[in-house]
Amino acid sequence: MGQELVSVGIDVGTSTTQVIFSRLAMEDVAGYFSVPQVNIVSKEIIYKGPIHETPLESPEIIDAAALSSLINADFAEAGFAGGGVDTGAAIITGESARKENARSVLEHVSGLAGDFVVSTAGPDLEAIIAGQGSGAASWSQKNNSRAVNLDIGGGTTNIAVFENGEASSSGALDIGGRLVRISGGKIRSLSPAALAVAEWKGLRLEAGDDANTGTLGRLCEAMAEILDMAMGLKKREPVFETLRTPGSAYFEIPPRPDGVFISGGVADAVYEASDDPFVYGDIGPLLGKALRQSALCTALRLLRGSETIRATVVGAGSCTVSLSGSTIFYRGDVFPRKNVPALRLRPAEEAACYRGEDGPLSERAAWFLSQHDSDDLAVSFAGMRNPGYAELTAASGVFSRWASSLKPSSPLIIVTERDMAKALGQMIASRLSGERPLAVLDSIRTGEHSYIDLGRPVMGGVTVPVVIKTLIFG
Repeated sequence: MGQELVSVGIDVGTSTTQVIFSRLAMEDVAGYFSVPQVNIVSKEIIYKGPIHETPLESPEIIDAAALSSLINADFAEAGFAGGGVDTGAAIITGESARKENARSVLEHVSGLAGDFVVSTAGPDLEAIIAGQGSGAASWSQKNNSRAVNLDIGGGTTNIAVFENGEASSSGALDIGGRLVRISGGKIRSLSPAALAVAEWKGLRLEAGDDANTGTLGRLCEAMAEILDMAMGLKKREPVFETLRTPGSAYFEIPPRPDGVFISGGVADAVYEASDDPFVYGDIGPLLGKALRQSALCTALRLLRGSETIRATVVGAGSCTVSLSGSTIFYRGDVFPRKNVPALRLRPAEEAACYRGEDGPLSERAAWFLSQHDSDDLAVSFAGMRNPGYAELTAASGVFSRWASSLKPSSPLIIVTERDMAKALGQMIASRLSGERPLAVLDSIRTGEHSYIDLGRPVMGGVTVPVVIKTLIFG
């Protein structure tokens, strides 16, 4: 018997704000006499809101009131003004993530959609979500191949590499269609990134200049050249590091991917030429033209995905959510819970737990909690393939003793990659003093600097919706 979740995606970007709603269908795909295995078996977009221009009070301030009105109108139009949303993601992306009031806007927007909406804006994660939404990830999985997705928006280009459907690297550059704004035939503003590119090529550009297609076209050709550097088609020059987006990882693109996808607001200008170079009040169409003629699009296999300008919001609304394993253990008031920092144990620290040694976990957790403004903590580790009674007994003792250092109201949350949560959880519960809430979940992998959102249990309580993310604000 299946169950459905309604998921919302909210993307507040440099140029545009978008909202979508999806329906995620879940089923137990195991046999009648097997341990339950609940998977998301289908995803259907049930509402696509209009593409709004992101409202600003000034170049540095997002108009929070106007933004909320736009999003609330989409919720009402979709029929969810009164609730009914189970999960999803609200993401501030690109240059909007650097606005002065981005944190407060993000927190306000995330409260619009109920208990379980993730608020995140890391450029690397944004790149992965866009690649999932565009179809690049699924294409690489279906074709057992390597795909690269470049999500080119107003202020940034987010790049993700997918190997057989799994993200292997990602990063971002300050290249986009709104780095130069045009109004009345004049250059209205230039971003620092646009000025850096202009200086690199010896181009003289100032606000108030005529919007000359020749000069601005050469600027866009230079931006396309930097993206060729990102793809390994040209040697990287110092300007490349200048344009690396704050918070982006250092990334390398493997040579000759099997397919290249372009999404984001500039994508349509790559796949289809525009008659008016300044139709959107920026250089997006000129950048699209430059990319169409660049090595990136002529020397590599360019494919068109299922989504272009909506790739990030589609990915946020339908691809961020996964499910825990079905052999899990929980008790007490644990769910839902948002933005729980995950302490990823190193192999030596995990091994010490199996030997019953308290020190490594206690020392690392004390340091970790001192670095995070949170009362909650999830301990994350790989887990054993076939844990024995001795290892489970020793580890459960370590975790139950360490729990006494948490605040009385804080739950003990443990997540593992391998299938061992139920046995470990039962043993910990028998040792925990008092009625401390407890959740031990498996089939969850976290990385360094990860945060976890846990939804309410679904499918009769046998599995938990989970979102793993990296927050730009921490």
